[in-house]
Amino acid sequence: MQGNLPPEAQEKIEQLQDLQETAQTVAVQKQEAESSLTEAENALEQLDEIDEETAMYRQVGELLVETEYDEAEAELDEKVNSLEIRLETLEKQEDRVQQQFEGLQEELEELLGGGGMGGPAGPGGPGAGGA
Repeated sequence: MQGNLPPEAQEKIEQLQDLQETAQTVAVQKQEAESSLTEAENALEQLDEIDEETAMYRQVGELLVETEYDEAEAELDEKVNSLEIRLETLEKQEDRVQQQFEGLQEELEELLGGGGMGGPAGPGGPGAGGA
């Protein structure tokens, strides 16, 4: 069916597909960042319940290395802050990709519609017209 489309429309469809892949990648990265953030926040909460004199260890590769309470707390705080920033960045990127996708989709619908009946066979997705 794409063989019948004008070259401009084919290009827009390819751009939409690329944006869709980008959106999926960003969504996966966002999910991983959210998971890591939750894990770090939970560790900080647990740290509050531990006596500062308790021996603690942190993982370095395959090893567990003894660490001080203050050092562990500072590292977790830094990790939480870093992950919050990462999450904000990913959310902004997700919004930008969504806006670009919607803009391209509108352009493609205009190309395919051409002022006629509106092009129900366009990228509006399943159920965007027809029987």
